[in-house]
Amino acid sequence: MRRRSRAGGPAKSPRHKAVTSGWRDAPESVRARDSSVAGQETEVARLTRERDEALEQQRATAEVLKIISASPTELQTVLEVVVRSAARFCEADDVTIFELDGEYLHTAAHWGAVPQEIGGRFPCTRGSVVGRAVLERKPIHVTDLRAEAEEFPEGSAFARRHGHRTITAVPLLREGMAAGAISLRRAEVNPFTDKQIALLGTFAAQAVIAIENTRLLNELGQRTADLSESLEQQTATSEVLRVISNSLSDIQPVFESIVQSGVKLFSGATVSIALVDNGMVRAAAVADCNPTRAHAWRGVFPFPLTREYMHSRAILDRKVVDIPDVERAPADLAVGAKNFLRSGQRAVTVVPLMQGDRAIGALSVIRAAPGSLSDKQLATLKTYADQAVIAIENARLLNELRRSLEQQTATADVLRVVSSSPGELEPVFQAMLANAVRICEAKFGMLFRYDLGAFHTAAALGLPPAYAEYLRGHAHVLSEHPHNPLTLVARTKEVLLVPDITAERAYIERNPRIVALVELAGARTMVTVPMLKDGELLGAIIIYRREVRPFTEKQIALLTNFAAQAVIAIENTRLLNELRQRTSEAVRAEAHRPAFNLRRSGRNRH
Repeated sequence: MRRRSRAGGPAKSPRHKAVTSGWRDAPESVRARDSSVAGQETEVARLTRERDEALEQQRATAEVLKIISASPTELQTVLEVVVRSAARFCEADDVTIFELDGEYLHTAAHWGAVPQEIGGRFPCTRGSVVGRAVLERKPIHVTDLRAEAEEFPEGSAFARRHGHRTITAVPLLREGMAAGAISLRRAEVNPFTDKQIALLGTFAAQAVIAIENTRLLNELGQRTADLSESLEQQTATSEVLRVISNSLSDIQPVFESIVQSGVKLFSGATVSIALVDNGMVRAAAVADCNPTRAHAWRGVFPFPLTREYMHSRAILDRKVVDIPDVERAPADLAVGAKNFLRSGQRAVTVVPLMQGDRAIGALSVIRAAPGSLSDKQLATLKTYADQAVIAIENARLLNELRRSLEQQTATADVLRVVSSSPGELEPVFQAMLANAVRICEAKFGMLFRYDLGAFHTAAALGLPPAYAEYLRGHAHVLSEHPHNPLTLVARTKEVLLVPDITAERAYIERNPRIVALVELAGARTMVTVPMLKDGELLGAIIIYRREVRPFTEKQIALLTNFAAQAVIAIENTRLLNELRQRTSEAVRAEAHRPAFNLRRSGRNRH
């Protein structure tokens, strides 16, 4: 190859002159042979250059493919290599890859001095070179954008702002559809060659491969994640169902299993179950990988069942309550938000536990960072809520069945005692008290007989020693205080439930017997059931608890049944005693009848 001078012409030397002079004087055959040799040298140089260019392009392609294979899910890394390689091999000042998103193009990767914001969006229209390449799905090459203002108004305006002149764009085609474009720009008017545009098409194909690989791998990854999540949910669900089947009557293990499973699925969250209890919302189970957070969350309970609290509102309105940031909760939840934020948490999602048409509690996921749950997470939470309700309902039905059997057994036991102890009330009363205290979950009980305006103790079970000692000196209870529970029952002849004895007037006004009941026996809750026969008061049964916990309607109904059995036992005893007395009187009368009457009677017959 000939050397070029600085001016671009052939370098001069004496030797060259001699050769040139000799060549002119040489025969024509020699001159033709030398011309052929020169042509061959030029062809060799061209082929060598094309070979070098091809090799360089292959190295560029190999480099990009290597990055694609090494980073199949790191799309940005691959696209940045593509734009750098395209700029170098196509001799461009600027290279940009755009992705199509609906009706807009956004910048996915960029290299060069021309400003281009990554992630920037603009409409995909025919007024820009890139937009037209996408819409027409073919390369577009403009030598001077400033001269093509009418043809490309948006592109020309952009070129005037940023100073580039020449541009070419090639669409990113996937199965015949354009997914975006790659463009080359030059600051001066300098058209790209056909080879450079063809090479840009190669880079476009590589960008499409990278985008498609990433999409497929991400889809595969998402499907794998979905399957893993589904498997985790199924495993958690099966674990909860296993616990439900093994704890039919004990609900607490089921609650603990649900919240522990929730912690596994809701990473970094606190999961809790709360139940409604006598107008208050109380924590039934709390789980968190961080014991300190779990303790802090328990500290916000109990709170009233009012709409000022998030959990209470979910229960009362029977719908999901989702507060992504409790610090920005609605004004009508200010009281609940203040209570919630004491735990150090920020976000909460509450799902009511529905039993038929009413909510009996709530299942919640609490997070330290603001934000909402995904639709999948919310669906999982609702599934757990359904499982909690199933467990509660199973336990309720089984416990009802068990209580029913216990009541039937208790009733049969009392009737057995009644039949085996005719005329003896003490064993009957003791059996009644024993069954009533046990089944109604009371601490101790008493049975009183009523006679001549006063109650007297007929039987007692489980009395605290100090109170029993007190009663030895107060066997009879006169109706001297108008608010004494027994006085009220004597007057109304109705069941009297006292949730908290210390809140009653008889205690506040220091009625001695009620004060002794509280301070010596430790009683707080009591229920009194009258023993009635045809409207006549025969006595009363009272059972006590040492904590403030009202008796249920079913427990009161059971106690009422025992009171009816007591009345039957009293009446049977009365009738039996009357029969015994009449029999005894008849025997005595027969024994004292004169013997001569019998002899006279006999003579008269003869």
